[in-house]
Amino acid sequence: MPRRQSIPRKAKYQTVPVNRTSHRFTAKLMTSGKRNLSERILRQALARAEASARRPGVEVLDAALRNATPIIEVKPRRVGGATYQVPVEIRGDRRLSLGVRWLVQAARRRSGKSMSEKLAAEFVDAMNGLGAAVKRREDTHKMAEANKAFSHFKW
Repeated sequence: MPRRQSIPRKAKYQTVPVNRTSHRFTAKLMTSGKRNLSERILRQALARAEASARRPGVEVLDAALRNATPIIEVKPRRVGGATYQVPVEIRGDRRLSLGVRWLVQAARRRSGKSMSEKLAAEFVDAMNGLGAAVKRREDTHKMAEANKAFSHFKW
């Protein structure tokens, strides 16, 4: 047993800046409880996105998330035997989780070699207003716009 209190260690690699969104991404990327693997995938994806976009990785992540998070969604509401799709504003917590989920799902469906490559490509596309996650957001907003006649059924 060592006599000093703590053994000084060098970090093997640079860590992702700790904030709420990076934690959400690592949790959403994680499969079978492998947090280290998901953190490594996110770190590599941010490095690749930084190289291709020539902007800091965290900026790319924030811009991609801003373009992929929905503001309004539709919820089914049953009124007098008919079901209406009622547009409802989304709380900030749910906005973030939907944006993260859509980005990760779009990256998983993408064709590519590794998950970090696919995630980096999705980040860059979402930052530029392209990609499947941004398209899904646009579709959600279009559906809400089309059904705004039923907005008086809000509860």
